[in-house]
Amino acid sequence: MNLAIAATVFGIVALAELPDKTMIATLIMGSRNRPLLVWAGASAAFVLHAAVAVGAGRLVLLLPHRVLEVVTTTLFLAGALYLLLVPERHEEEAGEEAAAEAEADVADGAGAGGEGGGEGGGGEGGGGEGGMERAARARSVTTGRGPWRVAGAAFGVIFVGEFGDLTQILVLNLSARYREPVPVFVGAVAALVTVAALGAWSGRALLRWLPVAAIRRGGGVMLLGFATYGIYSLVR
Repeated sequence: MNLAIAATVFGIVALAELPDKTMIATLIMGSRNRPLLVWAGASAAFVLHAAVAVGAGRLVLLLPHRVLEVVTTTLFLAGALYLLLVPERHEEEAGEEAAAEAEADVADGAGAGGEGGGEGGGGEGGGGEGGMERAARARSVTTGRGPWRVAGAAFGVIFVGEFGDLTQILVLNLSARYREPVPVFVGAVAALVTVAALGAWSGRALLRWLPVAAIRRGGGVMLLGFATYGIYSLVR
């Protein structure tokens, strides 16, 4: 395996994913639930999307060489413009919305389990104990179907959010450009899983010192460099 390609892909994908809406969603969910469960669900979705992107990149290789160069250059340019022109607040809002929907699903499931336990209990104070139990389950989601719901919600958020997302398109593009699927897949998965871990375990504290705007600009400039080189290769 070409470790240089894997390392390059890791850096590019990590830089693109850090200010992405799916990272924001993972960060928010990790601050409200067990980080390990959130990370596991998000990572599973990232692995699946990386495999799809690398596979699609292999299909793109069937295009004529000139057309392939135009496609990859255009995608790099589009990614650069997106990172440079779309404000980071847009990604934050999208990530917060996705996390809120996932939290509602988890809370509904935990509440339903709590109500079942409350109805089964008897004796004096049973209603009060049931209410406390429901509140505890809604906060920590640690019993019954809770862990599966948390991991499943994280998986669903990333699975839906990554379709057609910048990082997925970027992995596809890198797979087509380097023509080596294994190191591209390994580098992309390592980057996505690492960023997911940062988000799940850091909580909102990460946003206090993470220069999201600077990271977006840096990623945009990097992709603009790839696009510029592609244009140069096409016209020379």
